[in-house]
Amino acid sequence: MRQNARWLAAGGVLTFASSFGQTFFIALSGPALRAELDLSHGEWGGVYTLGTVASAALLTSTGFLADRFRIRALAACVFAGLAGACVGMAFVGGAVALGCLIFCLRFLGQGYCSHLAFTAMGRWFSAQRGRAVALAAMGFSLGEALLPITAVALTGLIGWRGVWLAAAALLIALIPPVLWLLGRERTPRQLAETESAPGMMGRHWTRGEALRHWTFWALTPGLLAPPFIGTAVFFHGAHLSTVKGWSLTTVAAAFPFYSVATIAMSFVAAWAVDRFSARRLLPLYQAPLALGVALIGLWDAPAAAFVGFALLGATQGAAVAVIGALWPEVYGTRHIGAIRGVAVAMMVFATALGPGATGALIDLGVGVEAQFAALSLWGAGTCLFYWAVAARIRAAMAPQPSFSSSSGTASNRSATSP
Repeated sequence: MRQNARWLAAGGVLTFASSFGQTFFIALSGPALRAELDLSHGEWGGVYTLGTVASAALLTSTGFLADRFRIRALAACVFAGLAGACVGMAFVGGAVALGCLIFCLRFLGQGYCSHLAFTAMGRWFSAQRGRAVALAAMGFSLGEALLPITAVALTGLIGWRGVWLAAAALLIALIPPVLWLLGRERTPRQLAETESAPGMMGRHWTRGEALRHWTFWALTPGLLAPPFIGTAVFFHGAHLSTVKGWSLTTVAAAFPFYSVATIAMSFVAAWAVDRFSARRLLPLYQAPLALGVALIGLWDAPAAAFVGFALLGATQGAAVAVIGALWPEVYGTRHIGAIRGVAVAMMVFATALGPGATGALIDLGVGVEAQFAALSLWGAGTCLFYWAVAARIRAAMAPQPSFSSSSGTASNRSATSP
C-alpha cells in the first residue's frame, strides 16, 4: 500500500471534503437556522429532506460520469461547487434559499465526493480493495472527529455564518493538493476495459442489468438502515441532549468515540473483506448499529452517548469496507460508477428521510427516545435477512462451468474471491 499512498491520500481528501455536506456538520447550524428563519423541528427537517431527496435524484442520473471522466477533473469541479454552496450558507436568508443550498451541499458533498472516492478505490484496487476503501474512508473519521469541535469553537469567535466562509476557504485550498495527488493515474484501469475485474457469473453488469436482477433490490432495505438511523441520531443530537438532560458538549464529545470506532472497525472489516470477501460479512456488520441506537433510546445516563456513538461508528466503519467492496465484487468494475451512483443516491435518499420523518414525529408528540428504540429493530432484522441474501450471492459467485474453449471461461476468477 505504501507505493499507492498518493491515490489513497486523494481518496482520503475526497471523503474529508464530503464532511461539509454531511449531516453532522450541517446540523451544527440547525439551532441558529431555526431561530433566524423561524422554523419548527418538522419544518427544518422538511427543508433538509426536500434538498436531500433532490440531490439523490440528480445523483442517480449523474453517477455514470465517474465512468467517463477522470476523477481528477471531476474532483476539482465538485470542490469548487461545494465551496460556492458554503459561501451561500453564510448569507442564507430564507427557507427556499436554504433548501436550494442544502441540495447543493448534499449532492456535491455527501453525494459526489463520497461517490468519487469509492468509485476510484473500487476500480483502482483489486486484491486489497477492502484495505484501500478503509484507508480512503479515514477522511470521514477525520472530519467527524475534528470539525464538530472546531466549528463550535469558531462559532464563538466568528459566528455560525463565519464558520461556513471558513469551510469554503478550506475547500478552495484543498483543490491544488488533490489535483497534484491525482496528477498521475494509478493504472490505465480507469479508462481501459481489458483489465477490469468481473463480478457475478464471471461478467460485468451494466446498471440496467443490475437493476433488473433480484440481488440489488434484496440488498436495498439493509443498505438504507445505517444512513437513515445515523442521520436521524446526528440531526436531532441537540434535541436528544435536551430530552436526556445532557449538555450539548456531551453530544459533541461523543463524536471522537464515533470516529475512533469507525477507524478501528474499518480496518478490522477491511482485513476480513480481503480475507473472506464482502458478501460473507453482510449478515454481521449492522449488529452494532442495532445495539447502539437501542442504548441511545433507552439509556438516560450520559455514558449512553459515548457507548451508543461508538457502536454506531463500528457499523459505519464496517459498512465502509463491506459495502465499498461489495459493488465491484458482485457486479464487476467496468460499469461500477453507474451502479454505485444508484446505490449512493438511494442511501442519500435515506439520509433525507431520517431527519424529516423523525422531525415530523417529534412535532406529533412521538418521543425521540421511543423512535430510536424502534429503529433498532430495523438493524436487527437486516442482520437476519442478510444471512439468506448472502447465501444466494455466494451461489451466484461460484465458478461457472466452461463447456468449450471457444465460449470463453465463465469460471474466470472474481478479483476478491477468497
